[in-house]
Amino acid sequence: MVTVGKIKLLRETIFLMGVDLVDFNRIDNEEVDRPEFGKEQLLEALTQITEITELKKLRNQIANVSLTIKKNARNFTRENSSEEPEYGIKTETLLKDLEQILETYSLERSQYYVKRLLKALTTKKSGKINDINLNRWKEYGDIVTDSLWIMEKRDRSGVHNAGYWGNFIPQIPQQLMKRFTKKGEWVLDTFIGSGTTLIECKRLGRNGIGVDLSKDALSTTNDNLSKEENKFSIRTELFNADSTMLDYRQMLNSVGLKSVQLVIMHPPYWDIIKFSENQNDLSNATNEKSFLDGIRSIGEKSYEILDRGRYLAIVIGDKYSKGEWIPLGFESMNELRNIGFKLKSVVVKNFDVTKGKRNQEDLWRYRALVGGFYVFKHEYVFIFQK
Repeated sequence: MVTVGKIKLLRETIFLMGVDLVDFNRIDNEEVDRPEFGKEQLLEALTQITEITELKKLRNQIANVSLTIKKNARNFTRENSSEEPEYGIKTETLLKDLEQILETYSLERSQYYVKRLLKALTTKKSGKINDINLNRWKEYGDIVTDSLWIMEKRDRSGVHNAGYWGNFIPQIPQQLMKRFTKKGEWVLDTFIGSGTTLIECKRLGRNGIGVDLSKDALSTTNDNLSKEENKFSIRTELFNADSTMLDYRQMLNSVGLKSVQLVIMHPPYWDIIKFSENQNDLSNATNEKSFLDGIRSIGEKSYEILDRGRYLAIVIGDKYSKGEWIPLGFESMNELRNIGFKLKSVVVKNFDVTKGKRNQEDLWRYRALVGGFYVFKHEYVFIFQK
């Protein structure tokens, strides 16, 4: 049998839908289906509310819509999918927007918010360099916009792992690609390591180019990529080369491209970790100037093949040597600025215990107390625009 609560919900829903009342005395679960209140009915209800000329009546109608949505939340729950629904909206976001309307003190402001909500539900305003729907910007809570990135755990889903010494966490390229690229565009990673950026390219539907002078790194990347689903049918191109000396224009021509839309650089932090015996490896640079010359060379080559208005990001930390803090991050930042890149953001990202200091926390704390320095717990993400 239909309960009093169900009958009340039916009355509210039918009132919002603007249809004739039915005989509630004869309703039971078999004779009458529960009326649907989905996206179409929501749009109809909001459109009718825009014609209301009394604030009290408008609030009552918004309250009824909010109540109905809460009881039909399953119709508005956005699926956990990488595909962006054309006109979906998270229930939580929708209810907050309705609550904002209820808190206004004038009819004009209420109508403004109702019309803005209608626009968010019916039109898509894409960013110039990403797929973010700016009419529904509140829904992108997963995209970080602060300059301090506190990321407690590495994403170890799928083939991601921390086995390659010195690889960065997948959340970094994920954030950069979501902010600064659209699906189907091209991302260049000048130091592929174990392929973290290219794995994220596959997951997010971006094409990727990776460069590394280590054949072992390319082999590891190939192995990882072969285990990652290519659900967006993107392309991945790998080059075994020295990114400081490679002809980037010729590299792109060889795969039928003229430019890329995002460059990500995650170089060695000079000689903190020795990645190979190759003398051209930046981890084997003989001095700071030689290291920074390599950073500048990669920046200049990237500048030539990066579309105007698009972004380059370098992820780098500092080092401590002979009792002195070496600001590799800011020195590298200045090299890229001097090329002509416009600095857009300086992001400070936390990290916990590195592989080289694992199980040595007490030792490093003691060294810091004796030496008058602080143990590194951060790195930088410098973001530039051409």
